[in-house]
Amino acid sequence: QRLTFSRSSLLMAARRAVFIVAAKRTPFGAFGGKLKDIKATDLAAHAARAALAAGSVPVEAVDSVVVGNVIQSSSDASFIARHAGLKCGVPLHSRALTVNRLCGSGFQAIVSGYHEIVLGESDIVVTGGSENMSMCPYATYTARFGPKLGVDFKMEDTLWAGLQDSYVSMPMGVTAENLAEKFEITREQCDQYAQLTQSRWSRANEEGRFDAEIAPIAVKGKKGEEQMTTDEHPKPGTTMENLAKLPAVFKKGGTVTAGNASGICDGAASVILASEEAVNKHNLSPLARLVSHHVAGVDPKIMGIGPVPAIKGALSKAGLNLSDMSLIEVNEAFAPQYLSVEKDLGLDREITNTNGGAIALGHPVGTSGSRITGHLAHELRRVNGQYAIGSACIGGGQGIAVLIQKV
Repeated sequence: QRLTFSRSSLLMAARRAVFIVAAKRTPFGAFGGKLKDIKATDLAAHAARAALAAGSVPVEAVDSVVVGNVIQSSSDASFIARHAGLKCGVPLHSRALTVNRLCGSGFQAIVSGYHEIVLGESDIVVTGGSENMSMCPYATYTARFGPKLGVDFKMEDTLWAGLQDSYVSMPMGVTAENLAEKFEITREQCDQYAQLTQSRWSRANEEGRFDAEIAPIAVKGKKGEEQMTTDEHPKPGTTMENLAKLPAVFKKGGTVTAGNASGICDGAASVILASEEAVNKHNLSPLARLVSHHVAGVDPKIMGIGPVPAIKGALSKAGLNLSDMSLIEVNEAFAPQYLSVEKDLGLDREITNTNGGAIALGHPVGTSGSRITGHLAHELRRVNGQYAIGSACIGGGQGIAVLIQKV
């Protein structure tokens, strides 16, 4: 009897629909740029406030806050989910959780919020991701108990260290070079793709395609406070000639350069989730429904291929095929990484990363999954599509994907 009750409860929970009722993000700041002095917690709070307002979600009804954050770059970063929620005015009795699935953290925050609603623990969850990579400190791990006589303190760049995988003793860029070799991706192909994603962002920005998702933020300008309304990292005038002049960074004669890799950036995004009961009770207007998700492990030496099994897993759980997707997003960690995923899955480039990706916008590591999901929710409505899937590779050898449906 106990087993039958448990299975019945799980079946009921599995039928509980979860909706995206709002999605907002800050513009992304370049490394050392306009957002460099704003803590990740404050960026997260700004994006969440904007999303709550955009969706007319009563803040007093929020049950939980889940924020993805990777490189905890401020002294109070360990409190990020709780502090971001409280700064938005969520009830004191609400819960908070900070998650770290590296480059998949923004997606994982959404997945964790989805789990809370499906299990009946919450009805409204503020999810999101935030990162201030410009604030990453230098650190010493030998100073607390004093150095030995004649030994100087050694400072480590925590940002650069966070982009290395010590298990396989290689930086993320080398894993992309491994994929370039495996899938026979050339430097020219990488530069061509980088130029494409920059031009796609430029066109999308000119046409106002990001207006629905961006929440302008006040920053310090040369003449005082000003409103930042546009992503700072993109380089719209990028040409093949300019890209060809850049040296390979990780391997002699390699494919990865500063021009065809994702940008180190600052920014936050927020995606508000609600149960069907909450949608009806508070008269909310859903943008999309969460259909499925999947996380998969892969060889850390080719971690960038992670979106392949993740996307296949999410599609399988939903009973859908790639041909059913109106839009696809694969986070552009590096051009050869994206191109390897594209080649392996046989992606249609006409519906993939249609408004540019991380090579143009930048990749604040804890934020990108939330940015991608929010962007897809808005873009599905703009193009009148039905299904979309977003994904990211994850350092250490994982991939994550989230599949949504327009409501």
